[in-house]
Amino acid sequence: MTLSEQEPITTPPPPGPSDTPVLGRLLQDLASEMNLLGHGFAAASGLHATDVQALLAVMRAAPGPAGGPGGITPGRLGEELALSSGAVTAVLDRLERAGHVRRTRDAADRRQVLVHYLPGAGRMAAEWFAPVARRTEAVRGEFTAAELAAVARFLGRMTGELEELRRSR
Repeated sequence: MTLSEQEPITTPPPPGPSDTPVLGRLLQDLASEMNLLGHGFAAASGLHATDVQALLAVMRAAPGPAGGPGGITPGRLGEELALSSGAVTAVLDRLERAGHVRRTRDAADRRQVLVHYLPGAGRMAAEWFAPVARRTEAVRGEFTAAELAAVARFLGRMTGELEELRRSR
């Protein structure tokens, strides 16, 4: 069966105020697909799913002062991923061996170790997720700026609430 012969994927109608279960299911479906894409990237890259989560956390780490290289400490990484220090060490060892990250001493405090991602790791992820970005842009083009602002506000608030819930547990 060719793509043109397949039935089109239909988008469910937008949920109304009384459709909380529909919205919840849509969020679960989105999270599941994102998770499966992450697992696919992990498998294609020879990594564990936890390694990918760690790599994403390292990549998200804020730049240092004056736009410097930034980085994340292993302790902070462990907090973000809810991993023991031993598990963080194992993850970082795998990521370092695979050429995705490097550990350095903080120039301001030599006792502190910082983890940085290497440019090759970003290129590999960018290549893998480029189709996701293209599809995101295609879908984004179907919405007005006001609709996108509402979606962004909703997703940002949901992410914040879920992060707060996870940390409180």
